[in-house]
Amino acid sequence: MRMGPSLTEPLPLRRADLIARIRSAGAFDVAIIGGGATGLGVALEACLRGYRTVLLEGCDFAKGTSSRATKLLHGGVRYLAQGQVGLVREALRERRRVLASAPHLASPLRFVLPAYRSLELGQFAAGLCLYQALAGRSSLGRTSVQLGRTALGDEAKLLRPGVKGAVRYWDAQFDDARLAVASARTAVALDACVINHCAVEQLTFDSAGRVVGLRAVDCEKGESISIAARCVVNAAGVWAGRWLDGAGGTRNEAVQPSQGAHIVVSREFWPSDEALLIPRTSDGRVLFVVPWLGATLIGTTDHPVDSPALEPLPMREEVLQILADAAAYLARPPSEADIQSVWAGLRPLVRSRPGAKKATSALSREHAVVVDDSTLVTVTGGKWTTYRSMGEDVLNHCSRAGLLPSRTPAPDVRLIGAPMHPVTALCEPAGEHLYGSEAGWLLQLPGGDTYLAPGFSEAMVRFAVRHEFARTVEDVLARRSRLLFVDARRALECGPRVAEIIGEESDHDPALAAFQVLARQYIWRG
Repeated sequence: MRMGPSLTEPLPLRRADLIARIRSAGAFDVAIIGGGATGLGVALEACLRGYRTVLLEGCDFAKGTSSRATKLLHGGVRYLAQGQVGLVREALRERRRVLASAPHLASPLRFVLPAYRSLELGQFAAGLCLYQALAGRSSLGRTSVQLGRTALGDEAKLLRPGVKGAVRYWDAQFDDARLAVASARTAVALDACVINHCAVEQLTFDSAGRVVGLRAVDCEKGESISIAARCVVNAAGVWAGRWLDGAGGTRNEAVQPSQGAHIVVSREFWPSDEALLIPRTSDGRVLFVVPWLGATLIGTTDHPVDSPALEPLPMREEVLQILADAAAYLARPPSEADIQSVWAGLRPLVRSRPGAKKATSALSREHAVVVDDSTLVTVTGGKWTTYRSMGEDVLNHCSRAGLLPSRTPAPDVRLIGAPMHPVTALCEPAGEHLYGSEAGWLLQLPGGDTYLAPGFSEAMVRFAVRHEFARTVEDVLARRSRLLFVDARRALECGPRVAEIIGEESDHDPALAAFQVLARQYIWRG
């Protein structure tokens, strides 16, 4: 794996300069709609292959699905049980790749899978040993079987009585939104034009009906931007259908949005550095209890939705279901009153065939790439773990369709901020360690010793505005810091001071009032 761009200090990201570069660039090779995991994976691979690349995100990077994951980089134990061996093998290989590229934002994590029946223990052991075997050289550690409650160690005290034993295995966790920002910053350092809060309004076509570019609008100034491109990639996730309609096709019935809700509670409810996998829930899923940034993340659900929303609201039945499923295993289960933050995301799942009706929990997590008659390239499905290989696959499709010259895949690259050695695990509270090799630069900014919340300093706000594309209070508190996702009430309290700092660093509206409305949605009121 090669080193990332060599920078003596963090690259300043001035919005006006980025937009000027887009306007003066002439034609691009690749124009990407969507700044989530998929779009950023395409952008990274495109600029590494030397294509002139532009990516436009209408809101903020990872604003939608890609900041609302369960924070796990995994091959998918459940997918293995469904027979998706190829997907699991690829994801396990890609898991190692992400860990190597961003060791400050992703770290190995051991899981405990308890069994309350002896027969279950044997079944779990067989499946997870196969899971480790599929990882091959990408394995993060040995799978082990503990017989009896005493063999479980301290975790036994955290589980309800009656446990017969457990299987321990290794996967990984990550900070999804910060990985998105690091990917965007790396793409810019590799000469891509990447910008958020710049919404694509329509595609443009030549006389033969082929897509030859797009028109966008700068959401801050309302100014129009026209972009010519040899290849346009639709990586809009659950909103991909809008662009298929615009290309003269039909809405993508092969995509089924599925909502997954999460709750966050105090670390006291699972005070372990290992994660808990609950193997069977009341509706046949699995549930994770994960130590993350000093708190405990519990999720997720799997409910089909018809109309995707930018800010999906967790349903009461989802939250109660999570609490009930956790209570079946935890010795001290949380209640509604213990919820610090609650949120949901939408998965763009790929149906086996258009119009097919199937439970979303049974739908494939693989991705699909389609080049339609207008030459619009649409990618749907997939997940964070495989975001880099998805980018490679999209560009290979573009080359095979004659939209781009074929070029050899580039060597892997370490993302901006990646330290030479792994840092503190992400189960620890947030702090300067999440900045990796840039932590020293962060501490030189004003406010490095003034904390608005544990692990969140005024300097981090300034760093977010100067170097991480942050434009609004929401950008800072939801995705540069993860405070909104960890403790919504505290994030709400921090909002006014964050807005003041953004005002000191820039001349645009930090949208404090909009954030305050949003933050109240993350506070569970039953």
